[in-house]
Amino acid sequence: MMSPRYGVLGSVSRAALMAGVAFGVAMVCADADAQQPSGEQPVRIAADGQQTNDGKAGPRKSGPAQLAPIAVEGEAGGTAEGYKADYSASQKFTAPLVDTPKAVTVISQQVIQDTGSLTLQDALRTTPGITLGSGEGGNPIGDRPIIRGFDSSSGMFVDGVRDPSSQSREVFDIEQVEIAKGPSSAFVGRGASGGAINIITKKPVAQNFLNASTTFGTDLTKRGTVDANYRVNDTIALRFNLLGQKGNVAGRDAVYNKRWGVAPSITFGMGTANRATLSYYHLETNNMPDYGLPFRFPKGKPVNVDPDNFYGLKDRDFQRTNINVGTAILEHDFTDHLTLRNTSRFTKSKNNYIVTNPDDNKGNVTNGLVYRSPKSRDSSNNSLVNQTDLSGDFDALGFKNTFATGGEVGREKTDSRSWTVNTGANTNCPAGDGLAGGYNCTSLHDPNPNDPWAGSITKGAPTHTTTKYWALYGFDTVELAERWSLNLGIRYDHFQTRANPPTGPDIRNTSNFVSYQAGLVYKPAKNGSVYFAFGTSANPSGVTSGEGSENINLNIEDLKPERVRNYELGTKWDLLHNNLSVTGALFHTIKTNARVQGLDPAIAIQESIGEYRINGAEVGVAGRVTDKWNMFGGYTFMDSKTLDPGPRAANQNQKGKDFPNTPRHSFSLFSTYRVLPQFTVGGGAFYVSKRYANPQNTKFVSSYWRFDAMAVYQLNQRFDIRLNVQNIFDKRYFVQLHPVHFATVAPGRVALISLDAHF
Repeated sequence: MMSPRYGVLGSVSRAALMAGVAFGVAMVCADADAQQPSGEQPVRIAADGQQTNDGKAGPRKSGPAQLAPIAVEGEAGGTAEGYKADYSASQKFTAPLVDTPKAVTVISQQVIQDTGSLTLQDALRTTPGITLGSGEGGNPIGDRPIIRGFDSSSGMFVDGVRDPSSQSREVFDIEQVEIAKGPSSAFVGRGASGGAINIITKKPVAQNFLNASTTFGTDLTKRGTVDANYRVNDTIALRFNLLGQKGNVAGRDAVYNKRWGVAPSITFGMGTANRATLSYYHLETNNMPDYGLPFRFPKGKPVNVDPDNFYGLKDRDFQRTNINVGTAILEHDFTDHLTLRNTSRFTKSKNNYIVTNPDDNKGNVTNGLVYRSPKSRDSSNNSLVNQTDLSGDFDALGFKNTFATGGEVGREKTDSRSWTVNTGANTNCPAGDGLAGGYNCTSLHDPNPNDPWAGSITKGAPTHTTTKYWALYGFDTVELAERWSLNLGIRYDHFQTRANPPTGPDIRNTSNFVSYQAGLVYKPAKNGSVYFAFGTSANPSGVTSGEGSENINLNIEDLKPERVRNYELGTKWDLLHNNLSVTGALFHTIKTNARVQGLDPAIAIQESIGEYRINGAEVGVAGRVTDKWNMFGGYTFMDSKTLDPGPRAANQNQKGKDFPNTPRHSFSLFSTYRVLPQFTVGGGAFYVSKRYANPQNTKFVSSYWRFDAMAVYQLNQRFDIRLNVQNIFDKRYFVQLHPVHFATVAPGRVALISLDAHF
């Protein structure tokens, strides 16, 4: 019997295991036409109107994943309709998704629109197994997804190229979002212990169109977007996306957000062997940051107060970001079976804020007071990356090979500092709240964000961090026989980071590591597969320094990278004439060489000796059940454990405990049904079980259900009206958890009504 410490199925519950086995058997037997698929088949159409793929693996021009039954693809991008994806937009996935030995979820533009998602975080909540981490201390405010229990903030990509900046991403220029689950360093390099997220942006296509949307909502929400595409001639097309939005946050006093963005792009050489796409992305935000409610001290749930309570100060707190991205993509087809692609990107981003951390673990809440602890950051990041890919297919020794190989080189420079905020009052609130405490303390039950704070703010000295890296990689899918294929990938990374703090010596870390993945695929039918896969990931010190999230120090500069390995058994099926994708997987992930606190707490030494394990199971569904009925969602079970928290006696209470921000159960399902030719209704249900905030499992938030609804009525061929109601029952739950101080309250009930125009 395999040890429960290391067994692939060691800690997965009996019910989850039985469900996984039953699911696999059911898929093999599912559909009377599974052996001989008929009816509509996935067809890929290029911008020049020619069919480019019959559903088998082969060289593909860049663009979003193709959706059943028909998708239109531009030379450097395209449009996509529906909930089901057949291909990844990444050249590194050398087989259709149904034959890819890895769990991959694609959130299409249609899912984003139907669910009323306005940010990347909104879109990610449609996928179980992903939670959101908070920004505080070493982590800046911004997108911090946690995939399968591991922080994946360093695994964010745009069109296959790393996006290191700390920001809260919008959806106005997003075609779709691809989530590769499980260790993914073979595909993307450093980080990606739990997975990676690849955002596919909107690019010019062959058709002329103009889509505009105006949205009004509760809490004074106003939003407008424009998506316009114009084909200048047979080989040149332009696309232009525009956004403007402002509004408050439902159920949160004094919290608001404002943002605007623009994203033009142009493609030359459409339909030819030589293509070039140039694009620019700009997004500015001006928000009131919100850290939610403090945890009870020293342990327990967040305080039981009015969930609308906001403990920040309108006279002091702010957040402003400014993102600028320029990208050039060059492509050349040597033959129909060999394509070279080069991508260059320059990113300049700024993230500047002061935010109130409610009480900051000071213990005042037991006396009915909250200390308004200021947390701040003023960071700027400049990054330059160049990535080259050669992809195609060939026959060798009687076997068909579909391959992708290439390399990347990049440099990131980050200046990060904190604001010096002079509170002028004791953090334990001895003088009470209000004027007596300089408004640095406020009432736990009745805070006033309009208090006239009179402290001072000055800018601190920055830490300069430079990160340089280069990598080489290769992937190949080998068709061994009619029903068998082997998927292989390997990547070598050289990673070097150097920090120049305001005082003290420079600090460096240099790491060289190899990551790899392998998967064996068996196809019991043309429309299904069963696979077993193994993959690894590496997490060097300073991996997130480019985001301003991690400043390496003398205690970790010489540590070796953390290592993660994953074993996965899964199955994928395209059912109902290839219109509905159903997937399932069992996985076992273990992190070794993990950084933990060493024996001497006085000098904060860290050691690479920790060990963590997570076992899990997941199922997913995406696509059309009938011509009128669409669905998207899934269920994820995760059993996480800290196996070795290090030698310190103070850390032993972490042993055997669950990972922070890793719910045992999570479920989501969004579905729409066309009641009449002009009228569609839909709804969603989302469940997340109890989550712990800290490694000791002494602070936590309860489980929650959330329900959404939508309706769309087509007024005519040009106009339709859309209604989204999110969080119908106004459930007050917590979306982001800090391990010590606070839990961020999710928005309350939101109603959005939109008028969409199509020309």
